[in-house]
Amino acid sequence: MKKENQHHDTAFYRTLTRNMVFIMVLVSLTPLFLVTGLILGQYNRSYREKVHAHLGELVEKHSQNIDGFLTEHLNLLRFFVDSHPFEQFRNEAFLELKLAQLQLQFGGVFEDLGVVDDQGVQIDYAGPFKLLKAHYTDADWFKKALDRPYFISDVFLGLRGLPHFIIAVRQNYMGRVWIIRATINFAAFNNLVENLRIGKTGFAFILNRAEEFQTKPPGGTVTGKDHYRTFMKGEGHEKKNVRIIEKEDETGRENIYVGAFLKNGDWLLIYQQDTADAFRDLNHARNIALLIILMGGIAIITKAIFISRRMVARIALADREKNMMNKQVIETGKLAAIGELAAGIAHEINNPVAIMMEKAGWIQDLLEEAEFEQGENLSEVEKSLEEIKTQARRCKVITHKLLSFARKTDSRPQSVQLNDLLEDVIGLSEQRAKYAGVSIQKHFCENLPAIEVSPTEMQQVFLNLINNALDAMEKKGGSLDITTRRIKKRVTVEIADTGPGMPAANIDKIFEPFFTTKPVGKGTGLGLSICYGIIKKLGGDIDVESEIDKGTTFFIHIPVEETARQARTRTGKENRNGDCERIIGG
Repeated sequence: MKKENQHHDTAFYRTLTRNMVFIMVLVSLTPLFLVTGLILGQYNRSYREKVHAHLGELVEKHSQNIDGFLTEHLNLLRFFVDSHPFEQFRNEAFLELKLAQLQLQFGGVFEDLGVVDDQGVQIDYAGPFKLLKAHYTDADWFKKALDRPYFISDVFLGLRGLPHFIIAVRQNYMGRVWIIRATINFAAFNNLVENLRIGKTGFAFILNRAEEFQTKPPGGTVTGKDHYRTFMKGEGHEKKNVRIIEKEDETGRENIYVGAFLKNGDWLLIYQQDTADAFRDLNHARNIALLIILMGGIAIITKAIFISRRMVARIALADREKNMMNKQVIETGKLAAIGELAAGIAHEINNPVAIMMEKAGWIQDLLEEAEFEQGENLSEVEKSLEEIKTQARRCKVITHKLLSFARKTDSRPQSVQLNDLLEDVIGLSEQRAKYAGVSIQKHFCENLPAIEVSPTEMQQVFLNLINNALDAMEKKGGSLDITTRRIKKRVTVEIADTGPGMPAANIDKIFEPFFTTKPVGKGTGLGLSICYGIIKKLGGDIDVESEIDKGTTFFIHIPVEETARQARTRTGKENRNGDCERIIGG
């Protein structure tokens, strides 16, 4: 039953600890997670908007630079054409001279110059390729250039087999249409686009309306081609003249795409970058925040477990103390009941004992009459009567002690002489000591001051300690020395037995509730704990010294609040009882 109760208590405290940890962690982490989630969400949106705005601004500026590049070189060709009479363009030396001037001034951006008639034949040419008399009749750029005063073509391979694009200006001369064209160096144009690189994965390229590359993408291939149509259709999140989308490509990797139109909407500049790379700083900050939250959560959980266990341990201690107090109340109640029972028994015994003594006296009076004087067994009868009187007087002493014990069951503090209290308790234990073969030696200081204590509680303390000593010596007998002394402002009671003693490991535990070295069923483990509580309540101390095979000694120190009269009395007697104040162990 005891093990079942202990198991139930352990399960209850374990559940209580778990619930306290859960509540503390929930109360602590919920605001942390809510605030962190709110802050991270706000920071995430703000940072994404910042990245989108930054990329949109870069792409927009880059598209303006590219458009400016195309417009600048187109205007150069237009100015060149408008500033010279058409007849000069039919001079090959003039074309070569102007090409050299353009290349020198603009760093080789212009690759060649040519004059094409309305039949698509290049009749004059200056440049590194053999394109004189080249036919462009079926070329798409030629057909479009005939319908416009000036024109910029898409990138194509053409007759030279290399990617390039041309700018063309239309002229009317002598009733015919002429096209003056210049080729723009593809490498210079491509470098202009490739300069738009951010992070480790960001790059840019240009597509035309037919989704053909107008610049060479890094690595030769790109992913997410299906998303380019989104820009062509005008979909996506718009930032001024730039559109932005975030989608997964064919490989499942999420990218950010930023697009802006060039060349009056004929070309589309696209910037592409992994979102993980684009939001690297955001992800890094988020990971640090999550790490801090994780460490904080672990710290909170650890602290919650520690505090919960500590609080539950205190609750368990309070419960044990409450149970101990309840049992102490029960023990006190038992003691009171025993006192009442003792009083009743003493009264019941006193009556027949009185009758016995009265009859014994009457018989002795009869024996003094003449008819009994010559009896053969007169002396034996007189001895028997004397023994009856002796035992009757002994019974009266025992009942007197029982009545004295019963009258002192009140737990209220009273002025008490410890020597008298000890005499009563020893009188109750003398018979048991004789049966156990234990001799009780008393060494009482005669001038002990009275102390304010509960007689019942002090009886309980002394009776418990004396009974424990008798229990220890009941097998082999021994000696029990009970000494009282006055040491400065304390009264000390020393109870020393010659029993088997206790190991050092048990000495630190004997005042703990439920600790006992007695066999199962013989001790509750509460006696010394109750004694400890009673003495501590009085402001005193209880100590113990023990040695294996030599015995155990308990020292009870109780403070004295001495009156002036007691001090004068003690001073007058201390010379005759000097040993009452010598220092003792414990």
